[in-house]
Amino acid sequence: MKKSWKDVDIALIVKKGGTAQDFKTGDWRSSKPVWDSEKCKQCLTCWLFCPDSSIQVKDEKMTGIDFEHCKGCGICAKECPFKAIEMEVEKK
Repeated sequence: MKKSWKDVDIALIVKKGGTAQDFKTGDWRSSKPVWDSEKCKQCLTCWLFCPDSSIQVKDEKMTGIDFEHCKGCGICAKECPFKAIEMEVEKK
């Protein structure tokens, strides 16, 4: 007898959506972004492009960088049109 999808037992139930917030991944970095608030024009381009959601924003303004999750990819620095973020070698 051929089974349809309705006859297949449930094998896994996902109770919570996947998130990296539960895991501190910042220690993977070899370089870290350094933010110059004087150069920053609050365009939030860095926030838009950050793959780790490490750009901290409050009241529609950048307030800093979450180094517990930032992996040091440098995308924020590359995309910043005002060069307000520069990458520097991580000192451990």
